Amino acid sequence: QVQLVESGGGLVQAGASLRLSCAASGTIFSINAMGWYRQAPGKQRALVATISSGGTTDYADSVKGRFTISRDNAKNTVYLQMNSLKPEDTAVYYCNADVRPSRWSSYGSYWGQGTQVTVSS
Repeated sequence: QVQLVESGGGLVQAGASLRLSCAASGTIFSINAMGWYRQAPGKQRALVATISSGGTTDYADSVKGRFTISRDNAKNTVYLQMNSLKPEDTAVYYCNADVRPSRWSSYGSYWGQGTQVTVSS
């Protein structure tokens, strides 16, 4: 089995910072892209940031300049550093990873359980 375990969410005031972490564990042969998505009440899940296995990043326009995605391949972990948080950043944040469980299997998309980030004004 493959599981993604998140940490770092919480309740903060506008302008504060948080760092989210997501570690993949279980049966893993390799991991390709990893990313963060978020879903606010009444809205669909949307991309926040992604990072390829080689370190290429992509960000939603709404978080560019404020959020930074990174990864530690040795730890199978992806991070999201969130600075200058705004109330509109309030959402459930989900970790995603494209994981190849074994040499004889193909890549599949896996999701974390989600962690709540609430930014008060």
